[in-house]
Amino acid sequence: MRAAAGTPCCQGQDQGLWKRTPVLAERELREVGRVTDVLVAYATKNGSTRQVAEAITVALREVGAHVSAVPAGTVREPVAGYDLVVLGAPLYSGRWHRDAHRFLRRHRRELAAGPVAVFGMGPRQDTEEAWQRSRAQLDRALARRGWLNPVAVTVFGGVDPPGRSKGPRRDLRNWQAVHAWATEALGTATRMRQDRSAAGQ
Repeated sequence: MRAAAGTPCCQGQDQGLWKRTPVLAERELREVGRVTDVLVAYATKNGSTRQVAEAITVALREVGAHVSAVPAGTVREPVAGYDLVVLGAPLYSGRWHRDAHRFLRRHRRELAAGPVAVFGMGPRQDTEEAWQRSRAQLDRALARRGWLNPVAVTVFGGVDPPGRSKGPRRDLRNWQAVHAWATEALGTATRMRQDRSAAGQ
């Protein structure tokens, strides 16, 4: 997938991560010696978060994982069988999408026991203040779930909704950053699984 034009100043709130070659997860998956199952659940208003979820799906499939990407609001069955659950949703007016909150409430027991990675779709203005504000909004949303301990949390740049911008459409999504974050999150989840296996859990 082609990277978005331009280079946002912050590249998301895991700064520098995108610069690292995302081979860690692939090596660790080989060491584990079995398929890793990942659920990517997303909430979206205008389709931007769905596109990022699709990019994450592609990135994880490239390193050998089995990945299902579905709207968070449609997930009714238990999610305990997944090795990693990725949850993403946009931030609007200081609030994280309600479908993400509902997903966390519905699957609290399973998510508290397994690896979860979380992302928010944030600023459309490429300033340090805008990035920090979006990250603070996501952190506040997650703070409501004291039981949740994500293996990775980040904010990706947002994009203007179609037809709503009078000038050039702003798009701060950085596909290289998305790819690197996804594979890093999977690598962390894989290491956790290895540690549990070594401890006999």
